Amino acid sequence: MLRAKIASLCLIALGFGLASPAQAQNCPSRGTLDARYCDADGDLLADIPSDKARQKDPDTLIFSYTPVEDPSVYENVFADFLAHLTKVTGKKIKWFGAESYAAQVEALRSGRLHIAGVASGPTPFAVNLAGFRPIVAMEKHDNSIGYTLQLIVPKGSPIQSIADLKGKRVAHVAPSSNSGDTAPRILFKEKGIVPGKDYEVLYSGKHDNSIMGVVNKDYDAAPVASSVVERMADRGMFKRDDIRIVYESSPFPRTAFGLAHDLNPELQAKIKQAFLSFDFLKSGLAKEFKDTKGFKELTYKAAWSDIIVIQRDSGITYTQDGLAKLKGD
Repeated sequence: MLRAKIASLCLIALGFGLASPAQAQNCPSRGTLDARYCDADGDLLADIPSDKARQKDPDTLIFSYTPVEDPSVYENVFADFLAHLTKVTGKKIKWFGAESYAAQVEALRSGRLHIAGVASGPTPFAVNLAGFRPIVAMEKHDNSIGYTLQLIVPKGSPIQSIADLKGKRVAHVAPSSNSGDTAPRILFKEKGIVPGKDYEVLYSGKHDNSIMGVVNKDYDAAPVASSVVERMADRGMFKRDDIRIVYESSPFPRTAFGLAHDLNPELQAKIKQAFLSFDFLKSGLAKEFKDTKGFKELTYKAAWSDIIVIQRDSGITYTQDGLAKLKGD
């Protein structure tokens, strides 16, 4: 309870819910966007400010990757890309290791973060609360940009299906996680199992915590992102036969890479060019993301439509209170 109050105070300090009179009066449409943003063209994204005085062109760009695992793991992994980003934009690049989904959204909203890879579930929060504009995602060798929800159990577990979760201790990642919380709450309910009612939900905080908790038999099961399972197995963090997959969903879009809405249009174009021109297969990223061949342009409205529906049906709101819940307890 205390942590929730502290989180709310921090968000208020960052100006959540506040918008200038000009913004409030001059915006013809904003949909579910926060009051400080406008969406005149209906693409569900915050428009670039028409007032050039509000467009930013910082000397140093701050970059962050989603904290699905330990942020320190990825600073070196992205080194080749960040060098390419420097070359294309002519800007200095600084790494920001976000420790939580909420911290990443807060940094975007406050203007302390300019370019980010945001996990699928938190992406709509970043879009609606922080003016995040997704532009690309990692493209797999089969030309898709998807990953799946996998329900994993320890080797030798008697659990064979979602129905067998009754009475068990199951690790969810965090309230904002798509594959680690919101999607299983909807999809498992369709299978007759209600998380939090039919089994105990234990928030682990991150996908790697859930996965290793299952490997070590701290949890009976866990819904997690297939992409994280693959990367951790490839790094030798556990043996593939340490776990068993008892359910797998249809694909969801992977991490969205994008930028702050108020960077000037020329800089935004250079950042997008950097992603699309990057020689992914000859970089350190290819060693970590073995199923990926490069970055592919995306359209948020189409790519995130299913996730937006799942979050809506789960009662999630893109508000100050909703963001505070991303922190978990």
